[in-house]
Amino acid sequence: MEEPRIRLSRRSVLQGLGIVTAGLSLEVVLPNRAHAAPMPTAYPPVPPEGLRANVFVHLAPDGLVTIVCHRSEMGQGVRSSLPVLIADELGADMAHVKIVQGDGDEAYGDQNTDGSSSVRKIFDDLRYAGATARTMLVAVAAKRWKVAPEACEARDHAVFLKGSQKAFKFGELTTDAAKLKVPAKSAVTLRPRSELKHLGKELPLIDGPDIVTGRAVFGADVKLPGMLTAVIARPPVAGGKVARYDAAKTLAVPGVRKVVELPTAQKPFLFQPLGGLVVVADHTWAAMKGRAVLDVTWEGGDNATYDSAAYREQLLEVIGKPGKVVRNVGDAEAALAKSAKRVTATYNTPHLAHAPMEPPAAVAKVENGTCEVWATTQNPQAARSEVATALGMDPSKVTIHVTLLGGGFGRKSKPDYVVEAALVSKAMGAPVRLQWTREDDVRHDYYHSTSAQRLEAGLDANGKVVAWHQRIAFPPIGSTFADSTFAGEGEMGQGITDLPLAIPDVRMENCEARAHTRIGWLRSVANIYHAFAVQSFIDELAHAKGTDPRDTLLEVLGPSRIVTPKELGVPKVPNYGQSLEQHPVDTARLRRVIERVTGLARWDERKQQGRALGLAAHRSFLTYVAVVVSVVKDANEQIRVDEAWIVADAGTIINLERVRAQMEGAVVFGLSLGLYGQITMKDGATVESNFRDYRLARIAETPRKIHVDIIPSDGPPGGVGEPGVPPVAPALANAVFALTGTRVRELPLVKSVKV
Repeated sequence: MEEPRIRLSRRSVLQGLGIVTAGLSLEVVLPNRAHAAPMPTAYPPVPPEGLRANVFVHLAPDGLVTIVCHRSEMGQGVRSSLPVLIADELGADMAHVKIVQGDGDEAYGDQNTDGSSSVRKIFDDLRYAGATARTMLVAVAAKRWKVAPEACEARDHAVFLKGSQKAFKFGELTTDAAKLKVPAKSAVTLRPRSELKHLGKELPLIDGPDIVTGRAVFGADVKLPGMLTAVIARPPVAGGKVARYDAAKTLAVPGVRKVVELPTAQKPFLFQPLGGLVVVADHTWAAMKGRAVLDVTWEGGDNATYDSAAYREQLLEVIGKPGKVVRNVGDAEAALAKSAKRVTATYNTPHLAHAPMEPPAAVAKVENGTCEVWATTQNPQAARSEVATALGMDPSKVTIHVTLLGGGFGRKSKPDYVVEAALVSKAMGAPVRLQWTREDDVRHDYYHSTSAQRLEAGLDANGKVVAWHQRIAFPPIGSTFADSTFAGEGEMGQGITDLPLAIPDVRMENCEARAHTRIGWLRSVANIYHAFAVQSFIDELAHAKGTDPRDTLLEVLGPSRIVTPKELGVPKVPNYGQSLEQHPVDTARLRRVIERVTGLARWDERKQQGRALGLAAHRSFLTYVAVVVSVVKDANEQIRVDEAWIVADAGTIINLERVRAQMEGAVVFGLSLGLYGQITMKDGATVESNFRDYRLARIAETPRKIHVDIIPSDGPPGGVGEPGVPPVAPALANAVFALTGTRVRELPLVKSVKV
């Protein structure tokens, strides 16, 4: 007799273990904490009864406070941070708070979880959301007691009469509060920050128990009745198209339903799908097997001759000639001509892929003139708009539910895959799960730009740096949105035009470079290659001067001061959506993280102890970060990262635990890029396909210990998710030089040294 078959998956095993461990996890990780509603959820996510002070906060008569998280959770802890800030401002007890995920809706304002902006740009706006509800509750309580609102205080999920034991629970006030007119922002007062109980504390990851026990819902976990699964054979070259195909073998695969041809992508690429052939099947295995036997011939199009190795040489040639001046102070060329010594170096970085652990996925259901989507998206409003355009629908007919994201790094803010799911669902007349594989993700990404930079500095007779000349060339992000865009002025504010230099003569030029593939933002964006070149070059200057790299970095940075646009030599500096006048560069903060990280790493003792350390520092997204990396050689003479230190000043922070985790993760992310990160292209197609050839740092290749130090600050909130990345690769390269004497000017390091 045949043995019964038992189907097991990693998810089911975790869920089974959860029967044993879930109680312990909940008790230890989330004691008396808010709970998250099952995902996905629909907007509006709360019942109409009770007080809805705004789109973020709802109070029910039974005392339950529902807070909407309108940004996407991808491991950075946004669902464990933003709602807590609102609850603190309200005075709610987190044990009686439910957190739900907001759908894509303009009512929330900007929902794009990108640019390290979730706290940085909306800190006070979220506080006002909680304060508005608090003001309305206090108004009702004051009226009942016949006292002024100032005589009342909201805390511990109730409104108390100051100086007495009298109190009304929130639930007792909601019905009457709902009858009030919502006060204007000018009539609402924020609490003193000292009253925000959780601000800057270590907060638990609210989705942690569901993630570790397999209950969490990611994009590919959504299941609908009658749902089909689709995978796509996309053109290998961006802008390519189907020349011919024969679907006979594919349709013969059991479970395959249909082969659907998608429209060819037109320039500029924007967020369009790349086109190609969709294999739709009853399940994932059939879809993938069907795609594997699809007989298709591709036409390459304009980018079919793109070769990244040849393009590197073109960029190096471009930076040998003058470009557009983006920053100019004094006369750098004259100062260089008079210098006692000139130091010149050229740096190159390759294309990079995002490679989140969870490849893109979306589930779409198009029926009766509407479209409902469940997607692992960083930008639900863009997804809604793009789907509506592709289907010819009014956006009001499109609903985007946001699931948890298994990483994003900027890739999932481009909703091409969401549009694919909607188009296929419409073609099939059924719900469809559109699944990208790892190979799809690596080979059809919006790649981080390749770059080349030439730096030259002049030293006077005393070794002081008196002139700085820098040229930069890279295909810009703007090329994805306008085919005529060649220069990357938008990226110049990411470590070039905002770079503080205490040097009298500075000239920086942006040289034109045309894109031959889709270019997109990746975690830290242009800061990655700008910091690599600048911080590596400063280390080179130290060697040329015969001085300590830390002392040289501090010397080039200059004394503590507030750096103005006039000093920078630019009339206006792009500053991540916030003006330089509002958030100027504060060199005291940058000096502080440098001094702190070198102190923690025992920088001054490194030579006596025989340690090879590298240092780098960078300001991005209004946050100041410094990194020290230690490298050693193992028994096989291979270079290994031994230890790392990272210090950050991010201004006001909400969740200390998540900030530390982000900085720790940034070190690993930056080491992966520095050691191995490289996308190469031949005949317009991506050569790499999976983690076997697009390497990430393995556990054994990461530092045995990463020391994280967050400098306490009450300054304006800075970014957290991205600023830790830029200094890592140059710190690593500088450490390699300290160990081997080999200067790394091109990434990844694996091309230059044995790792």
